[in-house]
Amino acid sequence: MRTKKTLIVGMLLMGVLFAADMKYGFDKTFELQGITFHVQATDKGSENTLVITPSGLSERNDVIEQKIDGMVTGAQIADLNNDGSPEIYVYVTPAGSGAYGTLVAYSANSKASLSEIYLPPLEQNKKAAKGYMGHDEFSIVENTFVRRFPLYRENDPNCCPTGGKRQLEYKLVPGEATWQLQLMKMRNFK
Repeated sequence: MRTKKTLIVGMLLMGVLFAADMKYGFDKTFELQGITFHVQATDKGSENTLVITPSGLSERNDVIEQKIDGMVTGAQIADLNNDGSPEIYVYVTPAGSGAYGTLVAYSANSKASLSEIYLPPLEQNKKAAKGYMGHDEFSIVENTFVRRFPLYRENDPNCCPTGGKRQLEYKLVPGEATWQLQLMKMRNFK
């Protein structure tokens, strides 16, 4: 009969072996204002696992692990609202011809714990979504979250947009229960 200690050691060993078996296609560490985010993501097809390991938070440094549809194509750390506590922004692009990008983001609240940052679906703003068929690019430019994508005219095939590009600029604002990115400016380019 196994003892409780033997079972615990066995379970820990299985966890270590599982973690060692997991291959990460994206593995980077980001640090700002004394807070560190280690961002890892598998790259095994269309469904992957994203792991964000924070450190330096005063109350909770819980590891965030979630399934994502696609692969992580980039990540950035910033303090968009200039509150002295950073945020982590992870950019995900799914497989397929449309490549409708998604954002996974968290804010360090007063350097104590993390809360999710919400990016409203583009479809909620009909003017901003007009001509959109994916191929998103995300970035942080100064203190602004930027989303860029090509514009499609009515009969354009997915390979060949002819409507130029659109850039959407967001600022980070407090929401009812979480932080959210609020659209502030929209620009079209040829």
